[in-house]
Amino acid sequence: MSNKRPETKLVPVPSVNKIPERDVDKSPILEAQHLGIDFGGLTAVNEFNMAIGRTEIAGLIGPNGAGKTTVFNLLTKVYQPTRGTILLDGLDTAGKTTAQVNRMGIARTFQNIRLFDNLSVEDNVKIGMHNTIHSGMLSSVLRLPSYWREEKIAHQRALELLSLFDMQDLANAKAGSLPYGAQRRLEIVRALGTNPSLLLLDEPAAGMNPSETAELMENIVKIRDTFQIAILLIEHDMSLVMGICEGICVLNFGQIIAKGTPTEIQNNPEVIKAYLGNGKEV
Repeated sequence: MSNKRPETKLVPVPSVNKIPERDVDKSPILEAQHLGIDFGGLTAVNEFNMAIGRTEIAGLIGPNGAGKTTVFNLLTKVYQPTRGTILLDGLDTAGKTTAQVNRMGIARTFQNIRLFDNLSVEDNVKIGMHNTIHSGMLSSVLRLPSYWREEKIAHQRALELLSLFDMQDLANAKAGSLPYGAQRRLEIVRALGTNPSLLLLDEPAAGMNPSETAELMENIVKIRDTFQIAILLIEHDMSLVMGICEGICVLNFGQIIAKGTPTEIQNNPEVIKAYLGNGKEV
């Protein structure tokens, strides 16, 4: 039985980009315009143009070394771009730090899991909720009523987020003791704790078996539908990408070689050549 969902029609926005038709009455949550970065004399990414609709699940794919994670690092200001513009919810992120763009609404996970292994599952999620916790150091040290109110809210919110992945019963377990797949899910939950409008997932299915990947697909759609947010993912598992992504951007050697729906990407000769070097299907 195929995991592929009906394709979403992509329509132009007032630029070179396209977003899902259902989001066309609202400005894109993210728009990258002529984005590029050089490291010394090497151009790692050049002329990267992409828009993401406010409820779109988008994919960024390409061979190893194509520049996908570099794009994520540009969008989250780990790297400052050499040229180009990044608009997040219509606001220019030029000069912003990683923490500032996180507060503006962008969150991410990483290729390599980055959890606080010795802290509990719940505490890992609470760390992701720093944007929404307002009690100061004094109230925390003195355990003032405002601290306990915020702590109760944070506890309830953490359990709600964990319940998305049926992980609420693991709240008191050490994060480092979880199986690999559960650690991947916890990292996504922690990112959701920042209350993002755009969630970036860097190879979320890495190391997962087919059953776990199928469950992840359903959960990514569930996250989008529950929170009405946009999701951009880097992924090498083409069954996942083609099954849930609406718009797909293909990078090769730091340049976009194709953009479109899953069907358009699967039938694009340049994409087939970049991945396989022959006439087989992606």
